[in-house]
Amino acid sequence: MRFFAATLAPLVLSFASPALAQSTDHSAHQEAPPQAAEQAETPADPHAGHGTTVPPAAAAPDPHAGHDMTMPQATTPGSNAGREMPGMTVPPASAPDPQAGHDMSTMAAPQTTPDPHAGHDMPGMQMSWPESAPEGAAMPNIETSADNDGRPPEAPTPTAASEGPAHAADLYFDPVQMAAAREQLRIENGEIRANVVILDRLEASFGEGADAYVWDAQGWYGGDIHRFWWKSEGEGAINGELESGEVEALYSRAFTPYFDFQAGVRQRYTPDADRTDLVVGVQGLAPYWFEVDVAAFLSNEGEFSARAEAEYDLRLTQRLILQPRAEVDFSAEDVPELATGSGLTNAEFGVRLRYEIRREFAPYVGIEWSSSFGDTRDYVEARGEDADDTRLVFGIRAWF
Repeated sequence: MRFFAATLAPLVLSFASPALAQSTDHSAHQEAPPQAAEQAETPADPHAGHGTTVPPAAAAPDPHAGHDMTMPQATTPGSNAGREMPGMTVPPASAPDPQAGHDMSTMAAPQTTPDPHAGHDMPGMQMSWPESAPEGAAMPNIETSADNDGRPPEAPTPTAASEGPAHAADLYFDPVQMAAAREQLRIENGEIRANVVILDRLEASFGEGADAYVWDAQGWYGGDIHRFWWKSEGEGAINGELESGEVEALYSRAFTPYFDFQAGVRQRYTPDADRTDLVVGVQGLAPYWFEVDVAAFLSNEGEFSARAEAEYDLRLTQRLILQPRAEVDFSAEDVPELATGSGLTNAEFGVRLRYEIRREFAPYVGIEWSSSFGDTRDYVEARGEDADDTRLVFGIRAWF
């Protein structure tokens, strides 16, 4: 019996040793669950149970760094066996890699400053960036004017666009007839003959003296450059005689878009004497919308005089207009026959408030102050009249 026991004991031990080793190995894995293995300070060996001995990370570098570590699925739960880890380096044992086991091959490195134009299609744009600009600075605004280099390029004008006749209609119709039609079109639309009559003031005035009436009208006929211009103004006492009146016939030529040069004759009527004058003047629209009329007169008796008028329309509303107005007269010499002295002879300043029922018709109310100066003042007082006068005026303004 002892002989048989001694003979069988080595055989029993040879079969029992692998089983014992296997049970011991599984018991070691079952002591810690997978979650505990991942949270441990020292990561689990991914090659546990495969018979491969891996030296500590601190002692020697990982011999599998940079190699494809694809392995069959391990039987031990919680291990990384069987996962693909291309290009991954095993972290040191003292600092576990928080991204261990994750595939980060498709992740891009973060950018310090995001590109504001990312994802936009900007064909033909030529972005210029100054060399002195600091790194990460914002893109400057690009102008869009025609002479900007950053503007998208434009194709040049085709050569065929400047070829052929000046008037395409000549290719289909008789050129002689088309030339006549263009000339007629120029006459009808480029040299229009028009006319207008402006009744600037037709009013009655009331003050300390006698009640009076005043008219001031003008008009023209012609085109944009050349015109025939006429003017008329005067005053008199209501239920009385005419104190003064005049009519002008003028040739007018535009020398700027806003001013006309005028020349012609004037006929004056007064109870004491009449005069015929040569007239030279300028009329138009001054800066800031002041309407001005300045003229010089040379009478048939050799007497020189001048007059200047200005008015301004201040629109309070679309229909309510406040109009200040001023007029001054000058004389180069004394003319006793006309009760006129030299220098500044008369001045009128007034303001009128009108309401445009229509643009062509507007009643108004206002106040006006007038005065005579120098020797003219003496002539006026010698006739028993007031040299200074303030009057309330009512009237209408119209044009057609």
